[in-house]
Amino acid sequence: MSLDDGDSLRGSDKFAFFRGLNTDLSSGRRDVPINDLVEYLNDPLILPNVGGDAPSDAEYSSSWNGSADSATKNALYAKFESMASSQSGYTSGGFTVGQVNIIDKFDFGTAGNASDFGDLTGAVRASAGQSSSTDGYGSGLYLGTYVNVIDKFSFGAPNNATDFGDLTVARYNAAGQSSSTDGYTSGGNSGAQSNVIDKFSFGTATDATDFGDLTVARSATAGQSSSTDGYTCGGTNGAAAVNVIDEFAFGTANNATDFGDLTVSRYSATGQSSSTDGYTSGGFTTVVVNVIDEFAFGTANNATDFGDLTASRHSLAGQSSVTDGYSSGGTTGTSSNVIDEFAFGTATNASDFGDLTAARYWCCGNQG
Repeated sequence: MSLDDGDSLRGSDKFAFFRGLNTDLSSGRRDVPINDLVEYLNDPLILPNVGGDAPSDAEYSSSWNGSADSATKNALYAKFESMASSQSGYTSGGFTVGQVNIIDKFDFGTAGNASDFGDLTGAVRASAGQSSSTDGYGSGLYLGTYVNVIDKFSFGAPNNATDFGDLTVARYNAAGQSSSTDGYTSGGNSGAQSNVIDKFSFGTATDATDFGDLTVARSATAGQSSSTDGYTCGGTNGAAAVNVIDEFAFGTANNATDFGDLTVSRYSATGQSSSTDGYTSGGFTTVVVNVIDEFAFGTANNATDFGDLTASRHSLAGQSSVTDGYSSGGTTGTSSNVIDEFAFGTATNASDFGDLTAARYWCCGNQG
């Protein structure tokens, strides 16, 4: 198979090409026509098979297709790299009759139960999750008091987390967002509701820096990420649940802007992200809810009702593959071990995918 400028990939050729592209992205290759990548990222029928033999150099186009600027192209490639390399979901920490340090792992795709992957640096709850292409992070937590610790563990073979660095403000119940190079922790509770957005670089251990502010100080929020922006949804301002969706651009420090509204004001929901849309699942209003909301990334808009979880629950963890969203753990009033799965794209309800190793809530989600 060879590609010329303007060619489009279809069917098995498309699958084989992007399998190879995923293998070689780590070497910095950025020469596939951009329209093919956009088409791929919006195709719910293609699930990358990481590994295998990469195509030869002759199988790559030597020129761009499309008019996107280089920053946009590179952001799309980075989004593909992160999503295509995500083969498993991770659920860490939480609370049952006490706080736990467990990191669970479950494989995306075929329904199955989670297995014990490793341990956090301590028994904690209510961390915000961030994911690079190689590692999972949990930032801020509650340990009888508010803690500023950022934990890190490697994806793949079982291992325990290590202390990576500190947030600028000790807090818990924040939202997590991820670009291709950095993690973001937004909002949370530090004894009062916080509007702080922190940023830390993936890779070498480091402390976070103050990146900007949310439009409303709040905690128990849900986080989503596009290739260029972070989103913080819902939460509580300390007096009531809110429906605000905030958006902030990755990269240079800036404040969030009001992007739109959820269908229902709620807190303690969780977030999932496809390449084009954000999802907010479950949560608490004056009662526990099962609602899955969807909103399109990009131009400001309000969320719409996408479907329902298998049971109403809150304080759950969210994970995202290329094609599906997952909601794990949480509480219905009783701790849950359920992992739900729903397909991105056309409105649908979640189905029961499997079980965590232990029922718990206030847990943290990653994918990689």
